[in-house]
Amino acid sequence: MRTVLLALLLAPLAASAANARVKELTQVQGQRDNELFGYGLVVGLQGTGDTDRVFFTSQSIAGMLARLGIRVDPRDVKSRNVAAVMVTARLPTYTRSGARLDVNVSSMGNARSLSGGVLLMTPLTAADGQVYAVAQGALQVGGYDTAWLGNMVRKNQTNSGRVPGGAVVEKTFTPPMPKGPVLLGLKKPDLSTAVRIAAAIDARYGQGTAKALDPAAVEVTPPASFSDTPLVLLAELEELRVDVVERARVVINERTGTLVAGENVHLRPAAVAHGGLTVNITSRPIVMQPQPFTYAGNIVLPYAEVNATEQQANAVALPATSTVEDLVKALNALHATPRDLVSIMQALHAAGALDADLEVL
Repeated sequence: MRTVLLALLLAPLAASAANARVKELTQVQGQRDNELFGYGLVVGLQGTGDTDRVFFTSQSIAGMLARLGIRVDPRDVKSRNVAAVMVTARLPTYTRSGARLDVNVSSMGNARSLSGGVLLMTPLTAADGQVYAVAQGALQVGGYDTAWLGNMVRKNQTNSGRVPGGAVVEKTFTPPMPKGPVLLGLKKPDLSTAVRIAAAIDARYGQGTAKALDPAAVEVTPPASFSDTPLVLLAELEELRVDVVERARVVINERTGTLVAGENVHLRPAAVAHGGLTVNITSRPIVMQPQPFTYAGNIVLPYAEVNATEQQANAVALPATSTVEDLVKALNALHATPRDLVSIMQALHAAGALDADLEVL
């Protein structure tokens, strides 16, 4: 219950900051990050790499050695100190050659752990097939995997890691600056937010400078004074502040039992009765002994004992709520666990008693 109540109490703190900069709400069309990826090898593992069943690891090792002038048959390569991995990175807009990027490294085969490994030189390409960066360096794995005499201890995920600053940008990515009208795309499309952004720009630079095309785009016509300095205009637009009214939304994570409600979530009057069924199955073997003076052995038969207990459910009348504090008080009256509250909120939304969008992760 503490997890849900903490999430609900923190929600109004984030929602109260309704005044946001255009920089956090929009991005200029064409100015976006690009995803990079590549295939590489991690060496230096302590017997925790790919096994012989991962044939492409052996082929990759043989191919790498062939480029170094060493001929070897892939079938003769048997090394548990090497793992085949996929390397990913994100290339920000206007990144110049020589800059460094953080890279993520993930195992492709059946390696048990990448801890202590070193990523060999790996070209990183974009969707256009061109190489924009090259990655190499020692991995940082946020966990460990130890095996001894059949016992194994593992903490966190050891099949993936990071190389901070492990990629060097080889090709500059500079999209052309927009000529003429500038299109601002909303990160979260919303009609009222788009209209307010256009109104704020018009109030700063004059009527007719901006126009909301749809809930996801605002078109800005640069004033004559900024015809030769579009970057100055974009910098000023980013600092404009707009009052944002977020949509009422309830986010539910069924895997962890977490429920987060925003500031504008309201409940209509409803009656809730929630119970639970607990089933306990106990397996206990029964040994049947053979008859005297026979050569038969003991027979072990499985026996399962099933107990089902249903919790008593009391109906609770939930009043209409107008604030998050009222919503917390109404949910506390149910005396339900976090996972039970997830089911209750889904049922309230289906019954039309929850005035909010329900998003299940």
